[in-house]
Amino acid sequence: MIIKLIQPKMQMRPMDTGLKNRMAPSLGLLTIAHMFEKEHQVIITNENVEPINFEEAVDVVGITVTVDVMPRALEISEKYRKLGIPVVAGGIHITACPDSEAFDAVSVGIAEKTWPDIIKDLEEGKLKKVYGCSGRITGKDIVSPAYHLIDKSKYLYCNIISTSRGCPFQCDFCYNSCGGYKDFYVNRPIEDVMGDIRAIHKKHVMFIDDNFIGNPQWTLEFVRAIKPMGLKWNAAVSANIADMPELLDEMAEAGCQSLFIGFESLNEKALAKVHKGQNTGGKYERLVEALHSRGIMINASFVFGLDEDDASTFRTTVEWIVKHKIETVTSHILTPYPGTELYRRFQESGRITDEDLSHYNTAHVVFEPANMTAEELYNGYLDVYKEVYSFKNILKRRPESRKQRIPYFLFNFFYRKYGRFTDKLCRMVTYEKIGWIAERWSYR
Repeated sequence: MIIKLIQPKMQMRPMDTGLKNRMAPSLGLLTIAHMFEKEHQVIITNENVEPINFEEAVDVVGITVTVDVMPRALEISEKYRKLGIPVVAGGIHITACPDSEAFDAVSVGIAEKTWPDIIKDLEEGKLKKVYGCSGRITGKDIVSPAYHLIDKSKYLYCNIISTSRGCPFQCDFCYNSCGGYKDFYVNRPIEDVMGDIRAIHKKHVMFIDDNFIGNPQWTLEFVRAIKPMGLKWNAAVSANIADMPELLDEMAEAGCQSLFIGFESLNEKALAKVHKGQNTGGKYERLVEALHSRGIMINASFVFGLDEDDASTFRTTVEWIVKHKIETVTSHILTPYPGTELYRRFQESGRITDEDLSHYNTAHVVFEPANMTAEELYNGYLDVYKEVYSFKNILKRRPESRKQRIPYFLFNFFYRKYGRFTDKLCRMVTYEKIGWIAERWSYR
């Protein structure tokens, strides 16, 4: 059987460049590929880096779907179904909203628990409409991605690894508040993750879990295990890591360079309303001090448009970011993803103003804000990027540690501020080489 796996083209945000499209391959599709490559021919197409060849012979098409690419996924599905080729959709949006009308089948939950049945039923000619996970899911069920299938010339980073699935928290605006994700968090066996580290042949690793510290005891054992490997690595964690000094010490000693953290808002009332309790308790200053004192840089994520936000929120947030020398900032407009608790609440109160799913990429205002106009929210969101990545504020936020300044300036200038120039350079040189250069400099 010929299995074709497709990642549809994502929607670009105002601050994005081609670097965003080519940041890294899809681990989800590579995982499915690894499950079947020995018995079947597997083709992976990422529409962000190459066009889809609708004319090549295939027996089944699988599409990974995030909410903003859903309209494109529907177009792709329609083309293949007209050719008589069955289409299976999966991914985070499908698990949150398992509508199977536009597809021959949908995969709800992790692929390891659904795709074996999908392929078996296809071979037997009895494909069902919906496939869900049955039974308890353990870390041993998670399959390593087929790293050997990556065309490294197309991506900046191929050194991405997942140590877990899910998150123990259920913030209202996050997919973890959906029925398909609630109360779901599993860690992989430590040796399996270390096997992936060895497979990518890199000393710099990006752990791309929803929450690297969802089980702090597992994380402590893991970072102690990888300490002898001499890695430099990054991960995403929740703000409650401020209350885990021993773990932070071990992470720093094991090579942690930076952490992505969802700060979301400086307003505790706003956080409480969306059940972001792990961020409350006045811990932000302690958190920044705990990380910076250990030589760990911060990638802070902020969400604008929460019900306690008003037009002054943007200026207050930028001032706090600059004052505390937050090295990297990712900003978002609050987006009520379908299937989440936030979407249910906004829909019931009549606050959803835009049903075009291609706009649900955190760069559009798709609801009615409580304390500002939609225009104020959108312009304030753009102003945060403009101010944080101004030449003046990049210099003001530079790390105290000299060894961190080269990777800091590389990201702030060549990815954020002058990303379009870097993208053009990548197209001339190849993305792999530019990523290699950035990685080399991060070790100095």
